[in-house]
Amino acid sequence: MKVTLITHTPEPEKVVAAAAKLCYSDKADIATLMNSLDDPEAIRKFIENLMKMHHYSPLEHISFTFGIEGVSRSFLAQITRHRLAAFSVRSQRYCAEDWSAPVVPPSIANDKARAEEFRIAMESAWSTYRQLLEMGVPKEDARAVLPNACATRMLVTMNARELLHLFSLRCCTRAQLEIRQVAWKMLEECKKVAPTIFSQGGASCDQTGRCPEGEKSCGRLGKKKETEKNCKSEPKKS
Repeated sequence: MKVTLITHTPEPEKVVAAAAKLCYSDKADIATLMNSLDDPEAIRKFIENLMKMHHYSPLEHISFTFGIEGVSRSFLAQITRHRLAAFSVRSQRYCAEDWSAPVVPPSIANDKARAEEFRIAMESAWSTYRQLLEMGVPKEDARAVLPNACATRMLVTMNARELLHLFSLRCCTRAQLEIRQVAWKMLEECKKVAPTIFSQGGASCDQTGRCPEGEKSCGRLGKKKETEKNCKSEPKKS
């Protein structure tokens, strides 16, 4: 998979700080507020306090656009559940699929017998798809036989508040490996341009100190470094 931060709101933390200060300012206009924010250290401290106060609405003023490639249609079904976002995805309705490497889960790829069964199923699906197209079936109908393992690519745009929500759910070990790895890559890119806002980004236990998974908790609450290491990889088999 490949995750690229295509673009983002310029000076994102400065914009958030200005939006928050505006809420408490009865004199300065917006231009004055923006011009007064010229000290990076002051902005950092202000953002830190803002995050501690859980005053998250100013985060909605900054957005980040990612290019995501080499992920499965299963991943697509999961990430589009985050509805406060914009998605543009390569269409199987208008674009004919060609044979390319499918996205294979590690639980299958790391076992010869499973990998062989998977290969046979994929080749059968692709063969049927091509035959249907040759028979004149429209692409939008022939795609019905295509597997969830089909690789796809997309552009995704989210504001910072929704990104933190996505990270709280998808950086967790309870998330499926593929979307978990994408979420960590997105977080790494966000930290490069808005390090203070995303400093606490990660699984819910990192952000809030609480685990919402109940009996299904991974048991690593409060161990941020260990959680991050294990969340990025396939869990060990018991």
